[in-house]
Amino acid sequence: MKFKKALLINISEDRLDSIYWKKLNSLVENKVFLPKDSPQIQKELADTDCILTGFQIDVGKAEIDSAPNLKYVSVLATAYGKIDTDYAKKKGIIVTNIPGYSTESVAEFVFAVILEKIRGIAEAKERGSKGNYSEAGIKTTEIKDKVFAVLGLGRIGSRVAEIAKGFGADVRYWSKNRKKDLEKSGIKFQDADKLISEADIISLHFAETPETKHFLNKKRINNIKADSLIISTVPNEITDLEALEKRLKKGDITFISDHAEELDPKDAKKLSKYKNCILYPPIGYISAEARIAKQEIFLGNMEAFLKSKPQNVVN
Repeated sequence: MKFKKALLINISEDRLDSIYWKKLNSLVENKVFLPKDSPQIQKELADTDCILTGFQIDVGKAEIDSAPNLKYVSVLATAYGKIDTDYAKKKGIIVTNIPGYSTESVAEFVFAVILEKIRGIAEAKERGSKGNYSEAGIKTTEIKDKVFAVLGLGRIGSRVAEIAKGFGADVRYWSKNRKKDLEKSGIKFQDADKLISEADIISLHFAETPETKHFLNKKRINNIKADSLIISTVPNEITDLEALEKRLKKGDITFISDHAEELDPKDAKKLSKYKNCILYPPIGYISAEARIAKQEIFLGNMEAFLKSKPQNVVN
């Protein structure tokens, strides 16, 4: 069994290795590549039975209604907040994602940027490259004994909490569902508002859903303790960017994100002018190991659906 036509939105040739393109080709009779803003999307949807999307691509009621033959939507990412999963379910359409492929990669990235910031690594490296080996004026601190808040204790959040515990931090978390197994290891559950106000380091790990939009809202941003460090490896919609900019102006917190490419250019320009706002390209999920796992799960999801045994279903 094969899909008759797969519409690939924002999935370029470099997203999959050749071996996985061959596998994908064996699962579809015809495939069409389009960028997310193409006016041809609506037309191509008319006879599409499979939509494959890149990160943060809208597949809402309008797109679903334009595809009467649609039976499967797969996201080449973990986040699926841009997909109207409820409406898809009403239409009998299966939606899948790729959970867990980048757990280690993102968790390691979190600590890479934390250490670069709090240990003065960037400044020291710049000095050393110029032959200046003086440590004078470089302020550093440690993770040990800091209140380390993990907001969202899914796969990645749980791994970040475990690593923070290894550093000797006072690790606390808030998540929609409590994780008693992790609590047994000394990772403490705390009310989100209280935790945000007490944390020295905050690491965000929410999936994008209507419930998590602006979770880090104006009130919570204003209640963040001075000198705190916030690391966001999640979609920008989870943070109220207008409120964040106002807090950044005070210069008493540092915000780090690896989702800069998703920002509206106006927002990116506003935020990037602050030295205490560090914006990275989306490198958190990038590693050789994560790339392989991502492709394996993606193609595995397609194969499982065609065998009437869907896996990693999010609706």
